[in-house]
Amino acid sequence: MTRFVFITGGVVSSLGKGIASAALAALLQARGHTVRLRKLDPYLNVDPGTMSPYQHGEVFITDDGAETDLDLGHYERFTGVHARRSDNTTTGRIYSDVIARERRGDYLGATVQVIPHITDAIKETVVSDTDGYDFVLVEIGGTVGDIESLPFLEAIRQLRNDLGHDQTMCVHLTLLPYIPSAGELKTKPTQHSVKELQNVGIQPQMLLCRSDRPIPQNERQKIASFCNVRPEAVIAALDVDTIYACPIAYHEQGMDGEVLKYFGLPHDEAPDLTRWKKVVHAIREPQGEVVIAIVGKYTALLDSYKSLAEALLHGGIANNVRVRMEWIDAEDLETDEEAHRRLGKADGILVPGGFGARGSEGKIRAVRYARTRAVPFLGICFGMQMAVIECARSLAGLPKASSTEFGPTEEPLVGLMTEWAQGTELLRRREGGDLGGTMRVGAYPARLAKGSHAAEIYGETEIRERHRHRWEVNVHYREQLEEAGLKFSGLSPDGVLPEVVEYPDHPWFIGVQYHPELLSKPFNPHPLFASFIAAAQEEHRKHSAETATP
Repeated sequence: MTRFVFITGGVVSSLGKGIASAALAALLQARGHTVRLRKLDPYLNVDPGTMSPYQHGEVFITDDGAETDLDLGHYERFTGVHARRSDNTTTGRIYSDVIARERRGDYLGATVQVIPHITDAIKETVVSDTDGYDFVLVEIGGTVGDIESLPFLEAIRQLRNDLGHDQTMCVHLTLLPYIPSAGELKTKPTQHSVKELQNVGIQPQMLLCRSDRPIPQNERQKIASFCNVRPEAVIAALDVDTIYACPIAYHEQGMDGEVLKYFGLPHDEAPDLTRWKKVVHAIREPQGEVVIAIVGKYTALLDSYKSLAEALLHGGIANNVRVRMEWIDAEDLETDEEAHRRLGKADGILVPGGFGARGSEGKIRAVRYARTRAVPFLGICFGMQMAVIECARSLAGLPKASSTEFGPTEEPLVGLMTEWAQGTELLRRREGGDLGGTMRVGAYPARLAKGSHAAEIYGETEIRERHRHRWEVNVHYREQLEEAGLKFSGLSPDGVLPEVVEYPDHPWFIGVQYHPELLSKPFNPHPLFASFIAAAQEEHRKHSAETATP
């Protein structure tokens, strides 16, 4: 029997429902249970693919090509279970599907309404494709009390009746603010939030209370009494120094035991948290430090690069070093002098993905600095394209090299993809068409050249990585670029789409068209990030030796 745990949030946003869901799933896994996680988002966009990174943060990509909420990245990193398209849905997608059914006549002329048609579609989404899992954890985006969340909450209320209370559980995440002038934690916001939930017919069985300090027993009893839950089910979600300490912290508060107790499952035996303790130990007690300069476009909101930051952290875990990330707005690198000033102390330089011409010249300048100064460099997606353009301009005698993404150009080193293969299907796109759902997105295979640095890092020549891009490096310039020293060390299986470039005579310089950060895990760091941080560590040693030399 599959058991469903619904996670809602109240009082304020950004309390960490995604981390809480992922941590609980990790604890259930550690007890031997199989898990799946899902996210229901209340916004009207069909998916976050066309949303600004400043509005929504990172777009996380699944193997099957879904553009999803960044919380699915947390789910994967904590559990190792690959998310699927069915694991993230939005109000926009639900309404789109229901309207499409109405147009086909599926409702046989009935008046289409929020109840039952929208709520039925939500329920179908929640329970579909869940056979064989012990637990399915469903996070509802937004905050209780928001009008846009109401259809999702109503669907949950109905599901509890449909499936039975022995198969469903509600966990509500709230905030316990500390008021310094009063010298105490305040429970009233939590009480009001639970009442909001009760007003729509949902009684939570557990409260996860975010707090910066332990909850006194009398406050715990007060919350339990006013919110109609057992005192043992009032769980303190205390602030921690790393998100990877959450499974350990929540277990110490009894969260996983209370969930199992509610469902009548064995809960006395402690879970095996060995790998989480190793990860936390590596983060808290590193044996050194490296500085990585990240030259991006969306540095004002670091959630735009959530998976990237985590992958760099994982690379540090693999090498037992702390990774200090210096976030640099690409538009700030206006001159070579400024690039030297901002990048001079970096042990490694990373240029991540992005869209549009803004900041592109700064990224090219960062590439040139890394190439000419022999600083370890990793270019991802747009970052690889900027590396190719830099090579064309500086080494291949093509000073007008550019990307058609920036406008018409005489030397289109990077151009809009109009067709590409996805399995046995040929996908096509036309210029000026819809932006949403028209990228090369999802997991695709690539072949690495034998003897290349990339093949050495991966330990194999056949790889499969996740992509999200519209523009592609123009393979027709391959011969000129390779003569200039930039090797195309990875291609799509048909040899048409460049996937990896590198400078063989550089200590560590690799550009990839895909997004390796999406597959990195704290207990299984991606090989590219592990190798990149190792190279940065070597660069740091070199800097230290030069500084120490009298």
